[in-house]
Amino acid sequence: MILVTGGAGFIGSNFVLDWLAEHDESVVSLDKLTYAGNLENLVTLKDDERHIFVRGDIGNTELVAKLLKQYRPRAIVNFAAESHVDRSIHGPEDFIQTNIVGTFHLLEAVRGYWSGLAGEEKTNFRFLHVSTDEVYGSLAKDDPAFSETHRYEPNSPYSASKAASDHLVRAYHHTYGLPVLTTNCSNNYGPYHFPEKLIPLMIVNALAGKPLPVYGDGQQIRDWLYVKDHCAAIRCVLEKGRVGEVYNIGGWNEKANLDIVHTVCDLLDELRPLSGKWEVGSGKDTHPTPHSSFPTYRSLITFVADRPGHDRRYAIDARKIEHELGWKPAETFETGIRKTVQWYLDNPGWVSNVQSGAYRQWVEKNYMGRA
Repeated sequence: MILVTGGAGFIGSNFVLDWLAEHDESVVSLDKLTYAGNLENLVTLKDDERHIFVRGDIGNTELVAKLLKQYRPRAIVNFAAESHVDRSIHGPEDFIQTNIVGTFHLLEAVRGYWSGLAGEEKTNFRFLHVSTDEVYGSLAKDDPAFSETHRYEPNSPYSASKAASDHLVRAYHHTYGLPVLTTNCSNNYGPYHFPEKLIPLMIVNALAGKPLPVYGDGQQIRDWLYVKDHCAAIRCVLEKGRVGEVYNIGGWNEKANLDIVHTVCDLLDELRPLSGKWEVGSGKDTHPTPHSSFPTYRSLITFVADRPGHDRRYAIDARKIEHELGWKPAETFETGIRKTVQWYLDNPGWVSNVQSGAYRQWVEKNYMGRA
């Protein structure tokens, strides 16, 4: 048995689905079900006896301790986190509470449980903390990629809160001996991604004929990692990683944001071509005749004011995990992004269900007021 926190979120749900496809070992998923936690992500497991879902907060020490005592997991994989930079700028308190205070309470419950284990159960137990490359700060164009020894220089409330959680995990290993592993990943994309992040937002807006908002000049560079590759890397670290070590997980795909948006638009032109001219923002095709001028989705791109403190470049040096553990990504960006766009085209019901009134209010708050 393993316990997965944040198991109904984007990466967490992909991990749970892939784990049960690869293993017979059962999973307990713990998730608070905030706006980005979605039980629909796990609907295919509703009749799977190997999966147990519990709604709850990692900050609830009593609940976590009860679950640990009841299910006696051999490992915990901690995905639970607030993870959107823009939301952290508008409201940092939730990030402090979940990512720092919540991680502290989780570690306390886990420390109590682990201390009570004996023999091989205690020796083999692992706590794997999933973090982000954003804790390292920003890189200049020609700087070397982030390695595991890069200095922490977080620049947003989100990345600062994740950096703090990383430090807590490290401290619990060095102070109490808790057998921890930490992973720092680059930007994920793929199925079940809540449409507030760049790639899913571009897909759902384009399909609705809405503007595609691009911050600043669109030349912010990120390394992109297909979520299924990330899940495979975490399984590898959990199985073979050295206790107390940090492993950076990246896709070896540095791309500018504008190039990402262009790629999404071009794939949609191929897979779901427009039938006429869009009245931008209306979601209505105003000229659906065969003889009209066929626009491309790129015509919906709109440049908006950059967000405060926007990091210019992230890049992950993923050589350590490859050399030590033998993992490297299976997908190129070209194969991964095609699978991602196709998934959103094939799952309009999921997209519709997550776009609640609260989601629409958030998009309006974050983007519509920008010049």
